[in-house]
Formats: sequence, structure tokens, C-alpha cells
Amino acid sequence: MMDAIRAKIRDIPNFPKKGIIFKDITPVLNDPHLFHRVIDIFTERYSDEKINKVVCVESRGFIFGAALAYNLNAGLILVRKVGKLPHKTIKKSYSLEYGVDHLEMHEDSITPNERILIIDDVLATGGTANATVHLVEQLGGKVISLAFLIELTFLKGREKLKTHDIFSLIQY
Repeated sequence: MMDAIRAKIRDIPNFPKKGIIFKDITPVLNDPHLFHRVIDIFTERYSDEKINKVVCVESRGFIFGAALAYNLNAGLILVRKVGKLPHKTIKKSYSLEYGVDHLEMHEDSITPNERILIIDDVLATGGTANATVHLVEQLGGKVISLAFLIELTFLKGREKLKTHDIFSLIQY
């Protein structure tokens, strides 16, 4: 199954800027069997973890997060770029492989000691994931695990998250 998923992920050179090879997951999403299987794999992995909330990162993380939160009977929390959330937020800056950005989360989205699963499409340098962990922990949430469809191991993002459980379906 992992080979079928890997075969559908296509490389887009020089996107979003020169020198970056973007891993395009839309062919996986377009294939109902593969998309369903990806969600099933995540669900099976976390079904016994008593997850209270699934935190998903803009924008492709929303795709996996919504389906997974539904399957786990958990709440869904959106982490977005600055200015996209309508209520009071907390903010964290982070570095990514091609610049600096900022993330926000509603300040009332997590209560202390809730069991949190963070999900996104790709683990690259770990900047986005690490910033998301900081946001969750700032609100008192307990990060149970971080889940990704793809991990770009050569960028060593896992090293920034070494104190947390990390699960990735496909590694490059």
C-alpha cells in the first residue's frame, strides 16, 4: 500500500521557489481508494490513544485532520497563518526551508491536559510542526503524537521534535 501511495506523489521542481522540490499529494487525494486508506492508517494508529482534539495545520493538514477527527470522535482545531482566524488568538513565529512565517490558533481551543494529535501533510525542517507544538503546549494541551503523510528525512525536521512521538507514512 505504501508503494501505491508513494507512486502517486509527484515531484514539482522549483516550487514554491527555485531549488525546492515540492511533493504534490493531490494525486493521492484524487484517488478515493488511496485517500481512504491513508485516513484508515491514521485512524488505526490513533484509535486507542483517547485523543480529545486533532490539531491540523493550514492548509493540506485540514484535509487529513477533519477526516481523522471525525473518525476519532475528537474535536478539530485549525492552525492558520496570521489574520485568518476570527476570534482571539495566540501566535508563534517559525522558520521553514524557504523563509519565515507565523501561525495562530484560537486561544480558547484547548483546555489544560487535553490529549492532542497534531497532523499535517509534510514534515520538512520541523519549523511548522515545532511552532504548532508550542501553541498547543502554551494552552496546556498534551501532545500525544505528530502525524504526517510525508517526511523529508534529509531536512532533519524530526530532530526539532525529538521529545515527541512522530509517525509518518512515507519517507524521502
